[in-house]
Amino acid sequence: MRDVTLLNVFEHHIAQKYLKRSGMAHAIAVAYHAFHLAREHNVDVDIAAKAGFLHDIGHFTWYRNGKWDYELYRKNDIHPIKGAERAHKLLIRLGENPVQAKATSLAILFHTDSFLPSNDIVRTPLQQVVKWADEKDEEEGGSHHYRKIENERAKQSIIRLDKMIDEVLMNGESGGGTQMPS
Repeated sequence: MRDVTLLNVFEHHIAQKYLKRSGMAHAIAVAYHAFHLAREHNVDVDIAAKAGFLHDIGHFTWYRNGKWDYELYRKNDIHPIKGAERAHKLLIRLGENPVQAKATSLAILFHTDSFLPSNDIVRTPLQQVVKWADEKDEEEGGSHHYRKIENERAKQSIIRLDKMIDEVLMNGESGGGTQMPS
């Protein structure tokens, strides 16, 4: 039994606020990609899906003259840092196991190289899965952040993914290769 489900996260007002800002459809797509990649690479599907879902929770809106400025974002954004902190706080408030909350947050921190001074970071398998999941859903110019999804459809997608995670965990198929931080 999981301490916190994706539905618990989805329904929290903090998640709603920031995931709608960065794109709920993108967050859900990345959560699904992370789930499938986690199974493929023997990584904890629950943590991977949560990190995929919350990976962009730290986004700030970079506007100039009332219009989104993608170059300003690319030069100045540190959303993985803010997102890791915001996700950790949210998960702990919801009652997540602290070790899992930390692993989730670190996967969010390292889901992109955009804020790093160099690209030589060595990721854990969990962190790599979340990075690949995000890359699978990216669109040029950040368009993936603007895809729309109706709230009820989003909720049903999350419920379906929660059931898939529970099924995998009950069958013992994945979860042993968690790669928890020390």
